[in-house]
Amino acid sequence: MSGSMLFATLLAAVGLSLSLPTLVVALSPHFFSCQAQKPIGVSPLEGCPSNTIYVSQDLADPFARFHVIQDAIQSLPDLGSFVILVGAGEYHETINITRRGPLTLIGQITSDSSLPSTKTANISESNLVQIWDNKFVVPGMDDADSAVLTVAPSRDAALIGAGPTGAPLQPLLGNTDFKAYNIDFQNRAANFSISQALVTDISYANASFYGCSFASYQDTWYTGRNASTFVVDSVIFGQTDYLFGFGTAWFEDVVLANRACGGGIVAWKGTNQTDAPGNRYGAYVSNSRITRSPDANTTVVTADRCFLGRPWNDLATTVFLRTDMDDSIRPEGWTPFNSDRPIIMNTTFYAEYKSSGAGGDTSHRISLEHLLSDEEARDFTIPLVFGESQPSWIDFSYIH
Repeated sequence: MSGSMLFATLLAAVGLSLSLPTLVVALSPHFFSCQAQKPIGVSPLEGCPSNTIYVSQDLADPFARFHVIQDAIQSLPDLGSFVILVGAGEYHETINITRRGPLTLIGQITSDSSLPSTKTANISESNLVQIWDNKFVVPGMDDADSAVLTVAPSRDAALIGAGPTGAPLQPLLGNTDFKAYNIDFQNRAANFSISQALVTDISYANASFYGCSFASYQDTWYTGRNASTFVVDSVIFGQTDYLFGFGTAWFEDVVLANRACGGGIVAWKGTNQTDAPGNRYGAYVSNSRITRSPDANTTVVTADRCFLGRPWNDLATTVFLRTDMDDSIRPEGWTPFNSDRPIIMNTTFYAEYKSSGAGGDTSHRISLEHLLSDEEARDFTIPLVFGESQPSWIDFSYIH
């Protein structure tokens, strides 16, 4: 079975096992007419914004300006707003975005798609566009160099480094507004026997994702230093610390699919207020679902049940809001990082609000966890976390 066929099977299995509330329209009202596949002979760019570039794997496609996504990205100036429409297919490449101007990647959708959509995108079926690579971390290699998608102003800014403090702080700011719609990002090298294999590395940038999926095992998702990321209506597959980071990440109406259990689902760093006064670095998971991945039984499971997270350093912040958790979640919820750091310090902020499901029973959680009241939970919203009343780099038209 090919990588794309296997992934489609997994997504279908996830869809059959879930009954998530529809919180999003599942397609972008703004880009819908551009994304829909057109009849033969009609330009795929019909219905697209004027600043759209079309990429197709088909070398004979008369409408394609490029056949490699990265070539299209590299053709753009540093500033200015652009859209790249990616034709259906599997693209074996890494995507590296260093430009500062707004950039949107949109994957084609089927011609029979319609608005409003009643399905949650990417739960019951795969997208038409997959972007994948198969790099994994070997000794002497920074984790960043395994990423399938990097959004950062430079390689130094993308570096992750090691230990509680990570790579040195950079005086840089990259892309102010990166968006991706209806694309599956996959690191196909990753399995239980391989080390870190990232799908994303987003650092010193703002990035948001809609109806996408991200598949790896260890370290699937990374939001780096001085980065803000927003993910909605998407699926993230992983095993060990597969949401990790140093920035601010909000996950809304996502499925976290545990392929196995190692470390925790979330491993976050933090920083002190001297470095970033008022910044609310952390991972925030809202109105979402945690479940065993359909392929979990085909892996070597390192533990029968998973921890919600472990602190990458003692200033880590992770908050779960109204999240349904199946019985793959351990009753205590959280664990120390490892034997070198065997205690969760009270400077770590772990919190839950209205967790549900078999794994959402909080009666046996660690004593340091915060079980938020209704009043306390009001402090955790998108505007308050990102420090903007309505962040301009998030497409709120995608959300009901």
